[in-house]
Amino acid sequence: MHETFSAGDITAVIGDNSAYEKHRAGYNGLWSLTHKKEPANLFVPEVAGFNLEHIFDGATLDIDDSGTIFFEPRKAPMEFKKLSDHEAELHQPPTPTFHLESWTKFTLVAPHYIDIAFRCRATQHVFVNGYIGLFWASYINAPEDKSMYFRGKQGWLQHCSPAHNNQSTVLHEDDRYELRFAAGHRDCLYKNTTPLKYDLPLFYGLFQGQTYITMFDRVSGIRLTQSPSGGGFNQEKKTTLPAWDFQYIIPRYEILTDYAFRCRLVYRPRCSRDEVLKEYEGWKKELG
Repeated sequence: MHETFSAGDITAVIGDNSAYEKHRAGYNGLWSLTHKKEPANLFVPEVAGFNLEHIFDGATLDIDDSGTIFFEPRKAPMEFKKLSDHEAELHQPPTPTFHLESWTKFTLVAPHYIDIAFRCRATQHVFVNGYIGLFWASYINAPEDKSMYFRGKQGWLQHCSPAHNNQSTVLHEDDRYELRFAAGHRDCLYKNTTPLKYDLPLFYGLFQGQTYITMFDRVSGIRLTQSPSGGGFNQEKKTTLPAWDFQYIIPRYEILTDYAFRCRLVYRPRCSRDEVLKEYEGWKKELG
């Protein structure tokens, strides 16, 4: 199921992982995001943005090429619920392999914000390496600039990895946690890191005349990830479709305990980096 929501200058289609017309099964979250000044969908229309893509523990893998485990959030049932004219929630009951239950609430706020509250709960002790890994993908609709930009200790940094699964993930300055992986684990975006480090929990990207900002309420557990081609290839424009992604790592967990973070998406006409920082500082004040 899915619904269309509008607030201020933005319109978003929020939906579960079902198929509908051109939208492909398996992709959940923001099926579309448009602005009054930019009618083109920010995200690749057949897939999605803020798509819960992976649940992982570095050890539990598919025994075939089905992707049933690697892409478990795509495959497992998901429920869509409209909460109000500006709010919706996606609920995924405990999944077949990792037995993880999750809730994602989307709230559109004028003039150009989407506030997101994510919460999850492990219902069984099945994460072999002791950590819970979660991964979200946003497939961007053929931007001229494939880069993600973020704030490091010494200033702004640009991240466009050289190839898919190559130096993909940016850790926070204080993130020392090393994910463990089983021997022979498939290559993937969350296994590969870059020497770049972020300081503030945000990144932005450029699409047409727009700036798209993703901000988090914490640095703990948040890792930023980029692929220059994760969304495939656009035949019309003869270019790859980048993915602007992130992870939430829970190093130690207890069952039947909630773990959560909050996020704000900003989609506005092109702005300066000073304005990006003002958006972040303003949201921090709102959060208290």
